[in-house]
Amino acid sequence: MAAILTLTMNPALDVSTGTDRILPTEKLRCTTPGRHPGGGGVNVARVVVRLGGEACAVYPRGGPTGELLDRLLAEEGVHHDAVPVSGMTRESFTVDERQTGEQFRFVMPGPELGEADCDLVLGKLGEPSRPGAFLVVSGSLPPGVRGDFHARVIARARSAGYRVVLDSSGPAYREAVDAGPWLIKPNREEFEKLTGQPARSDDDLVEQARGLLASGRTHAILLSLGADGALAATAEEHRFIRPPAVRVVSAVGAGDSLVGALVLALERGWPLMSAACFGVAAGTAALATPGTELCRREDVERLFSAMCETGEP
Repeated sequence: MAAILTLTMNPALDVSTGTDRILPTEKLRCTTPGRHPGGGGVNVARVVVRLGGEACAVYPRGGPTGELLDRLLAEEGVHHDAVPVSGMTRESFTVDERQTGEQFRFVMPGPELGEADCDLVLGKLGEPSRPGAFLVVSGSLPPGVRGDFHARVIARARSAGYRVVLDSSGPAYREAVDAGPWLIKPNREEFEKLTGQPARSDDDLVEQARGLLASGRTHAILLSLGADGALAATAEEHRFIRPPAVRVVSAVGAGDSLVGALVLALERGWPLMSAACFGVAAGTAALATPGTELCRREDVERLFSAMCETGEP
């Protein structure tokens, strides 16, 4: 089993295109579409490989779109372990409106999965290749999946020896955090829901992060702050990581790029604060790529060197 495993319960075939203007009832002439594997954990695995690491993506897969997802991952050199299901893997698509620079993202719900499908996915979470391997639980749950599924995954993975990184959202997010992931990556809205308090300043964010860490529910927090970067925190230390300004072409994949780079650096033994800086560099790099593209290695390394002058620890 790979040292980095990712789980995506609602993968997608991401389609991206562009048109001059989006208007009702009109035939909108679009550019040649791009097609990429998609879904939180799938993208995380792609980023790990793109940055020179190895990862295995686990996900349910069905129909022709699922077969294409498998093939596209194989072409990128991403190991995957798909669970066949009867429904069809969803498509999501992104349309860039060229005259305005606006981007429109259409996200489908995904196929309905039964308990038997979920059990097959859980069965893929065997013993890790070494103690302290990482499991990234990322993305939304498709229809039919019980709200406690991610919490069950985390409990099972912890008992198997994984360090679990949670990057999810939705009604069951709190329950998943209560299951004890090693690191969580909430955005500001999710963080405030977890703590039950609004954060009006950086000091508020640090204090609330300390409170959450003191509860013992997680070992580390990487709080995504959008254009303001991120707050990385453990019980012993914290750091605000501010990214350089870049021209934003597309926000798709920025969060997954951040997590992929972060986990790869952690798997290589980097300290959390350096790994978090590498992650923010990757998330920032993804903003400068078009459509559903992820970060590019050369951009990540350049931004990381500029943000963290000491470079790799």
